[in-house]
Amino acid sequence: MEVKIEPSWKEILKNEFSKPYFLQIATHLKTERATGATIYPPGQLIFNAFEKTPFDKVKVVILGQDPYHGPKQAMGLSFSVPDGISAPPSLINIFKELNKDIGMPIPATGNLTKWADQGVLLLNAVLTVRANEPASHSKIGWMDFTDAVIKKISEEKRGVVFLLWGRFAQDKQVLIDETKHFVLKAAHPSPFSADKGFFGCKHFSRTNELLIKQGLDPIDWSL
Repeated sequence: MEVKIEPSWKEILKNEFSKPYFLQIATHLKTERATGATIYPPGQLIFNAFEKTPFDKVKVVILGQDPYHGPKQAMGLSFSVPDGISAPPSLINIFKELNKDIGMPIPATGNLTKWADQGVLLLNAVLTVRANEPASHSKIGWMDFTDAVIKKISEEKRGVVFLLWGRFAQDKQVLIDETKHFVLKAAHPSPFSADKGFFGCKHFSRTNELLIKQGLDPIDWSL
């Protein structure tokens, strides 16, 4: 099937788009929209993470679970919200850790596009959600797709830093070849778990140390 996704990703993932699970995703979304369901993010932003961070530019992967399910929050980038939308609790905690780790002032925006533009793939494991129903699309096939994305990055690239926050993200560790890549693990930044190992993880400074050791430009985490 024809999928509107950034060209480098379209090439690297071309075999996925004809698989039964992907056709199932498309059918499910069409059916829900036909019955009047509101789905986030808007259709043109479902593959935003890929649009903002082409395959050849991926240096870091931050894995989220599923999109925000409130109005105007989801923008196709994990943990990110558009300008003018208040930062949700997990994102606030990410900013608190950035402040402690590298001294970054707490930003006025929760829009992380600047990170994506520098090679940080902000990937949710599930790319859509029904309004006000968290995890409502977790079983429609998206995880097959995003598992394939992680595997392709692992197979085709070298030296990528994967930030796995929380048990859900850490379950994806088996998809990553750690002889070629770096995996940093911590608790999830959610208010329920941030004080159990996310605060103090220093993942942002550690990521930049790993990039610099490879001769790559560090990420400017400021927003």
